[in-house]
Amino acid sequence: MRSGAALAAALALAPGLALALWCVPVPAQAQEAPGEPAAAAPGTPAPPDARRLVDRPATDFLTAGAGAVEAQPLPDRAAIHAALASGRDYLLTSQNPDGSWGSWGEPADEFWSNPHSHFAWIAATTGLVVMTLIEEPESEATTAAVDRALDFLTNQAALQRPSDWDVDNTWGLIYGLETLSMALQHPRYADSQRAPAMRRKAEEYLEGLAQTQSPDGGWGYYDMETLAQRPSWSTSFMTAVAILALHSAEAAGLPVPAERFARAVTALERCRLPTGAYTYSVEAIPSPGGATYIDQIKGSLGRTQVGNLALVLAGSDKVTHEDLLAGLDAFFEHHRFLDVARKRPYPHEAYYYNSGYFYFFGHYYAARVIELLPAAEQVRYQSRLAREVVKTQEDDGSMWDFYFNTYHKPYGTAFGTLALRRTLPREEPPPAPARGRRSR
Repeated sequence: MRSGAALAAALALAPGLALALWCVPVPAQAQEAPGEPAAAAPGTPAPPDARRLVDRPATDFLTAGAGAVEAQPLPDRAAIHAALASGRDYLLTSQNPDGSWGSWGEPADEFWSNPHSHFAWIAATTGLVVMTLIEEPESEATTAAVDRALDFLTNQAALQRPSDWDVDNTWGLIYGLETLSMALQHPRYADSQRAPAMRRKAEEYLEGLAQTQSPDGGWGYYDMETLAQRPSWSTSFMTAVAILALHSAEAAGLPVPAERFARAVTALERCRLPTGAYTYSVEAIPSPGGATYIDQIKGSLGRTQVGNLALVLAGSDKVTHEDLLAGLDAFFEHHRFLDVARKRPYPHEAYYYNSGYFYFFGHYYAARVIELLPAAEQVRYQSRLAREVVKTQEDDGSMWDFYFNTYHKPYGTAFGTLALRRTLPREEPPPAPARGRRSR
């Protein structure tokens, strides 16, 4: 993909998901000017109603500083529960008739017209919504919605690679696998009539991931250089979420090859820099790049949490308890760079190449990192994280960070409610996480 097509992709693409989801590769050149956001190409079509996509000018966030953000009131338990209820109600009312969430409707650009890209994004978005609704207290409405969504996933046709350069089917494979692995461990579904079909579909997802794992051990969503049958490019954050999906699949008793898992962990370990940041891509010789590049701490805020989480659960010795704390501290210290990117209409246009779709992806995995901490340390971060999620909720109960057809509200609300639920103080600390296989 070159010239006009490459530019169109870079400007029109939204994530996966973390997310974040369905992201564009970052150009290798330095940013236009230190501290200045990259400009969109002249004449590039903006999403519908782009003038309403940004709540506040970028300068407001950057000049306010961390002190002004910290001065905002922290949400109490009642406010968090209210936000969760509003998010749940939005998701229940936005489910498609076939049981899925999201669609190719209301596109911001005609570039993404390959139906197989959308099949994957629908699977991933649906999976994320199931992941949050399955954690809700059981009710007739939520149970019916989850049942229909699981039936949709198990009956959906096998996800195909959209084209020679587009490998976005990996998003559907990853979040589909994690969703079904969670369901197979859930008391309602573990021994249900749906279990055999869910297990068959999960094994299909596993086979798809085996076919798309790059030679370096990671996973990506494009292959614009070699156009080979086995993709050559991979990213740290997609590799991290794949590791988490494989970890969940193994817990559900699914066959996860040890060698494939170990190669993925080694690839992710290579992305971790001495600064605590993670390189965007899996590279032979990782480097933070220039002073305003995406691989600096301020450009890695949305990747650091999922990278640390995946390595800890995989049993790697590359991330310590102190590293978890340092990653969270950096997340909140530099949070304004995520604020400034949220709802921006073009990928990577904000400072340090941050994109809008880094926002909820990063917050969900930050919440999961917080879960790993002792109860006394969790309270140091929970309310602060809740504040950054609650403030984004729309009047209809949804949360979103990047306009993308009709996917942005369901996936954003799913990530947001998954994160919020983990900010509620626990009466007892959670059990220590089971350590996975070591990477070596």
